[in-house]
Amino acid sequence: MKWIVHGERMIYESDWVNLALTDIEIPDGPRFEHHVVRMPAEAAGTVIDDPVRGVLLLWRHRFATDTWGWEVPAGRVDAGETPIEAAAREVLEETGWRPGELSSIGRYFPYNGTSDGVFNLFGTTSATSVGEPSDPSESERIEWVSWPKIRAEIAAGRIGDGLSLTALLWAHMNRELTTTT
Repeated sequence: MKWIVHGERMIYESDWVNLALTDIEIPDGPRFEHHVVRMPAEAAGTVIDDPVRGVLLLWRHRFATDTWGWEVPAGRVDAGETPIEAAAREVLEETGWRPGELSSIGRYFPYNGTSDGVFNLFGTTSATSVGEPSDPSESERIEWVSWPKIRAEIAAGRIGDGLSLTALLWAHMNRELTTTT
């Protein structure tokens, strides 16, 4: 039951996001135009779960939703860069901490019904402070947050973005699996 794509036309393009109208046909169904958000670059985020300090998070405001919340360091994968390189770069730029060896904890499509955006998630158990963040406009503050506080912040709605929620939940699940086996 694969949908048939007959073509696509761009109605808006930028370096950050594109909007297309895709001419599709549902098997044994109608043919119509469907909006699709095309993302020119993937995103990458990192959970640094230090056994002593907790998880390194950013407290920041997001203007689009006019909300404050905790987030994992994350950002766009630049041209010529791998997702793991982008994840390490974003942590350093946004926090001033250099992450230890990163390993993949997941890759997913946050809006697969309307977008081709991809989020790549990585984890590590260590980081080294190398100074102040090179991009201090990314957050109001940077903190090591314990897992009990993370659970409370999720319950209170103060961790609400999909990339951070997914990264933290996958990291916590992996953490639980490794401590019980």
